[in-house]
Amino acid sequence: MTALPLIVGLGGINASGRTSFHQGYRRIVIDMLEKEARLETFVGLASLMNLVSFKDGELVDKEGNVVERGQIEERFGQQILDGTLIRKIEKEHFDADATPWQQNMSLKLDKPISFELRAKELPKPVPSTWKVETLEDGMVRVEVIDTMQIRHETTRDNPIKAAGQFPTGFDTSGMYNSRYQPKGLQATIFGASDAIYSTGLTWEEITRHISPDEVGSYSASVFGQVQNEGLGGMMQNRDRGERVSTKNLALGLNTMSTDFINAYVTGSVGTTFTSTGACATFLYNLKAAVQDIQAGRVKLAIVGSNDCAVTPEVIEGFGNMSALANEEGLKKLDGNGVADHRRTSRPFGNNCGFTIGEAAQFIVLMSDDLALKTGAKVMGSIADVFTNADGVKKSITAPGPGNYITMAKSVALAKAVLGEESVQKRSFILAHGSSTPQNRVTESQIYDRLADTFNIRDWPVAAPKAFVGHTIGPASGDQVAMALGVFEHNIMPGITTIDKVADDVEDQYLNIATEHWHCSDMDIAFINSKGFGGNNATATLISPKVSLKMMQSRHGEEVMNDYYSKLENVESAQLAYQQQADNGDFNLIYKFGDGMISDSALEIKQDAISIDGFAQEIALPTNNPFADMV
Repeated sequence: MTALPLIVGLGGINASGRTSFHQGYRRIVIDMLEKEARLETFVGLASLMNLVSFKDGELVDKEGNVVERGQIEERFGQQILDGTLIRKIEKEHFDADATPWQQNMSLKLDKPISFELRAKELPKPVPSTWKVETLEDGMVRVEVIDTMQIRHETTRDNPIKAAGQFPTGFDTSGMYNSRYQPKGLQATIFGASDAIYSTGLTWEEITRHISPDEVGSYSASVFGQVQNEGLGGMMQNRDRGERVSTKNLALGLNTMSTDFINAYVTGSVGTTFTSTGACATFLYNLKAAVQDIQAGRVKLAIVGSNDCAVTPEVIEGFGNMSALANEEGLKKLDGNGVADHRRTSRPFGNNCGFTIGEAAQFIVLMSDDLALKTGAKVMGSIADVFTNADGVKKSITAPGPGNYITMAKSVALAKAVLGEESVQKRSFILAHGSSTPQNRVTESQIYDRLADTFNIRDWPVAAPKAFVGHTIGPASGDQVAMALGVFEHNIMPGITTIDKVADDVEDQYLNIATEHWHCSDMDIAFINSKGFGGNNATATLISPKVSLKMMQSRHGEEVMNDYYSKLENVESAQLAYQQQADNGDFNLIYKFGDGMISDSALEIKQDAISIDGFAQEIALPTNNPFADMV
């Protein structure tokens, strides 16, 4: 019997806000929300952005004045809207109007110049145009004749000025003892904590039911940590005349998001896994977790990714490939001489490149039997994730046939599991939708041809990158978050950054809306992602209602009734955390050095290992899986 991997926790952060309890999704469709949901979203974002704080049972502004919940939108609404989603790059990242760089100069001297400095400050080798005279006290006098080579700090007007950035004012560094950690790892601590708390269960409550090695952490970043605290410092510090720290390399590795979860959040001794699949990285890690749960190797998994790469270097790299939407391209598109920084990302519309974003996205997966034991609330399930390459290529960045395969497998599986009607009438697509001219054509062709093949008409297509940008590694995590929001609220996000679908988009059988719209209950979401190098991935995501029906069919009414009685307590705990988080109290999980396991705490037997602090022991392999061969 194949275990069903259930989504029971959702957490993280991107340009739309906190991921848990669909805050980020709600921000995107905020004008379609009912009154209470809209109010809760504004309150939560106001706290997240440090516009208000919760003190002595009340919300207060920065001056300490009490602010009623109902006043939040009136007082801070426009500030919240302006400080979320894609917008002009804020100077916390860098000044897009005056981006620092260094200009090499060759100075032709009218006459020799001289200066004194310490001998140990002389460059090696000494330039041929320098004449050096030794002085007392370790000093030297330098005379330069003819020419002098210098490097001077300067700035340039960056042609790329917009990005999907964390909400203005959001800062994880003060939420826990971050110890000068790179931004992406701070976001990992936030996202993983948010996901765990969102389950309504403590990690200890969950793991009490399973062996310590039935836990897995599956996560990666594409760029590693490119801030000064990580790889950025390792690459740049010497050039700036500063030292490379002992932590720059280690904290910069793309494995660190997984490692931080195990070491500082869960204290797991189970499976650890890191896979990078370019822009499909989240789904590559999800595939590994899903397969481990289906095979029974793992009962509980944290899956996610982080990338915080809104840096001049990364933007210049993509910009020089003509991959990013730039000022001139946007001005030409709109024909009014103005670049609209809120509408730089235009999936399936007339566009000129993608918009980079930053995010950390995490989900908690459980096997169906563990969910029944714990009473965990089911938010959806993953039937499978498919990954296929493109074959022989001329351009490493160009799309190929691999994504046809992943999408076709995903749709065919959904039909096999839930039937033709669910696929045709109650499924939708969360598109890669990168906002490039090539993507809008090639990706729409895939969907349109598959819709024709499987007799799907008016197939809804949504595209999160229109609102939060392309977050690279976590991008498909953004798509999962949007899909779960649709399941919960029955609002299909339209691509509101475009006026119309581009003429070269193939959409005969597709519904690519330019406005949000209310939809009926959906059964299936197809999460599709395409990455450089032919890293294609598609996941089949099943709604919570359908997932529960599947569990009922497998386990029976009596077991499910027991599950629902446990669920009541879990939902109460979830509500408590939601209220706490909306008030800006996250109490992030950070177990730096807490509960370290000593070698002496291990009891090793031939068939098992026991570890102090874990309720169950780890069974060692005793059966020969190759008995027919030896």
